[in-house]
Amino acid sequence: MSNRPLAAAGRLVPLLRAGLIAGIVVAAAAYPLVALTGLGAKATAHAVEHKTKLLTTALPAETSYVYAPDGKTVLTMFYEEYRQYTKLSDMSPNIQQAIVAAEDSRFYQHHGVDPKGVARAFVANANSSGVSQGASTLTMQYVRMALRDSATTPKEVQEATQQTSLRKVKEMRMALDLEKELSKEQILERYLNSAYFGHRAYGIYAASEIFFSKTPKDLTPVEAATLAGLVKSPSEYDPADSDQKEATGRRNYVLDRMSQLGYLSPDSATAAKSEPIRLKLTDPPNDCASVPEKYNSWGFACDYLKNWWSTQPAFGANRLERMDKLRRGGYRIVLSIDPKVQAAAEKNVGSKENTGSPFANGIVVSEPGTGRVKAMAVNRTYSLDLAENPQSSNPEAGPKVKANYPNTVAPLLGGGDLPGYQAGSTFKMFPMLAALDSGMTLSTSFNAPYRYKSSVYDGWAPSNASGAMTGQQTMWSGFGKSVNTYFVWLEERVGADRAVRLAEQLGLRWRTDVDREQASPTNAKKWGAFTLGVSDATPLEMANAYAAVAADGRYCEAIPVSAIMNRDGTPATYTTAGGIQREVAKPRCRQVVSADAARAATDAARCPTGDTPARGGCGGWSTADSVRGTVGRPVAGKTGTTDSTRSAWFVGYTPELAAASFISDPDNPFNAVGDGQSQIPIAAVSETLRDALKGQPARQFTPPSDAIVG
Repeated sequence: MSNRPLAAAGRLVPLLRAGLIAGIVVAAAAYPLVALTGLGAKATAHAVEHKTKLLTTALPAETSYVYAPDGKTVLTMFYEEYRQYTKLSDMSPNIQQAIVAAEDSRFYQHHGVDPKGVARAFVANANSSGVSQGASTLTMQYVRMALRDSATTPKEVQEATQQTSLRKVKEMRMALDLEKELSKEQILERYLNSAYFGHRAYGIYAASEIFFSKTPKDLTPVEAATLAGLVKSPSEYDPADSDQKEATGRRNYVLDRMSQLGYLSPDSATAAKSEPIRLKLTDPPNDCASVPEKYNSWGFACDYLKNWWSTQPAFGANRLERMDKLRRGGYRIVLSIDPKVQAAAEKNVGSKENTGSPFANGIVVSEPGTGRVKAMAVNRTYSLDLAENPQSSNPEAGPKVKANYPNTVAPLLGGGDLPGYQAGSTFKMFPMLAALDSGMTLSTSFNAPYRYKSSVYDGWAPSNASGAMTGQQTMWSGFGKSVNTYFVWLEERVGADRAVRLAEQLGLRWRTDVDREQASPTNAKKWGAFTLGVSDATPLEMANAYAAVAADGRYCEAIPVSAIMNRDGTPATYTTAGGIQREVAKPRCRQVVSADAARAATDAARCPTGDTPARGGCGGWSTADSVRGTVGRPVAGKTGTTDSTRSAWFVGYTPELAAASFISDPDNPFNAVGDGQSQIPIAAVSETLRDALKGQPARQFTPPSDAIVG
């Protein structure tokens, strides 16, 4: 067939544009061509022209990819429509020719609307007293798909797809206008990236991968004809059905048309038709539950990514818009998880072996100075399948409520809507930091009794865990031994409200009604028990808060990514309140306390770990004196246990990494882990830091100044 535009097309197109067609008004109900005569209406014309211009820049929804830190290993994808935009130059000529043969053999001759096709459809529709034949060109089909894909409201979706004369008329007008703006190659490229081929495959890249496990560049004539035949009716011609009769018949029709158009020789078409349809089906992963088994524990980091993404204004005004962007925006996202650190974390919480316990033992590792999360691991399998999980340990849960082990997707490590776990004496860091930042010194001394009755907190009288803690204490010894009465007294001096506000500046959030009420401006001054860690917190929050101390008081928001690229390869950005454009994946840091106050807090925090502070003495013993020997380098941190050891914590850090580990029953906080398991978080953190930093030179903490030592 000749590729020269027909003379009839050349004569009819200007008539279509001018609205001068006459003599077919009676047939308007049968086919909407006649309605073109009414396109002189200004409102309709302006609306169509506006939408046509939008379609020249509109791009279809595209799959977002999540990568491991190497930027190459795909961990999972997010999509509503599985699609990866592909340039025409990266498609086999076979698929280009097959789609033209199947859907619009006169594509290169018409100008968006095919007069012969319109006439043929007009006759068919008039004879059938209805709309039995469509005459839609590839350009018209693309217009319809683009309007559907760019719709932002249900009404726009309906207008783009409803079977009405007005919709068809607008479609024709837009097709005519679009061909003045885009070349045939551009239209064909966009069409092949928009068409639906069935099996969640939108666009030729997805179709090639799902049906044949290859790229569009490698499609054979037989494969191309099979895919091109699907566009007309993906379910009717589905080659994955057990009976391929309909699919084979449709494929052979396309091969015959390719031969008639000169794309295939008759002999090649005959040989191709004799071949069976050989599929190599692929099921592309979607969402965090599809993370490969090898990276199963990374599912928790993936889940944190989703929750974090849903809070970022850069991706929309609300959660719904942001998640829509994630699933349709075609982003390339690189997680901040470090494989070496993650492997150490998994090993030391037994995430692959110790999944059969109601007590969750988890760990989060954060990078001081950036806030990037380097590891998230817990002794659970990341899975939606809860069928084999036992009944919940919570006596108030119903008999059908499953426990969170061995399988779960609950955000046990933070970043979601779970409140976390009481963090015990790890909270002593906040009043100590507040005191140091307000001008108090490390040498601030108090003769701490076994029990201390507070005059500030309405006679509240907490006691120490041991009588051995009684006596004169400084910040070094008080922190190293975890002396409750010393820290209640210290909190009185600096103000509980100041400690609460500082904790908020370091990233803590109050997620229970009790915590929110106690932390309110009205009640915070009287929240004496705050220093004992009665509030819930997550390991993500605690790791990041302590990371700020390691970074000389510079707090960086927790972030699960090292890079986010738009579909065009540029970094995703946002605009700050001050009008500055910044990359979304860049660290967001601010100075919360002075560097000297943070260094002083670190000096005191070396005492619990068995390390030697630069400027003071620890008082002879500490609560986790094995840590320094295990880590093998300067280390600081703090233990934490709650009443009856319902949960136990350890948060530790070096200049390079900060890690927080807990053990608790997420289903039932009253199910005490017991003193015998309180060493588990200590071991998890110290061994993870040791393994993660193996081979790196040991860095020293910067000592505090003379002025703050006192």
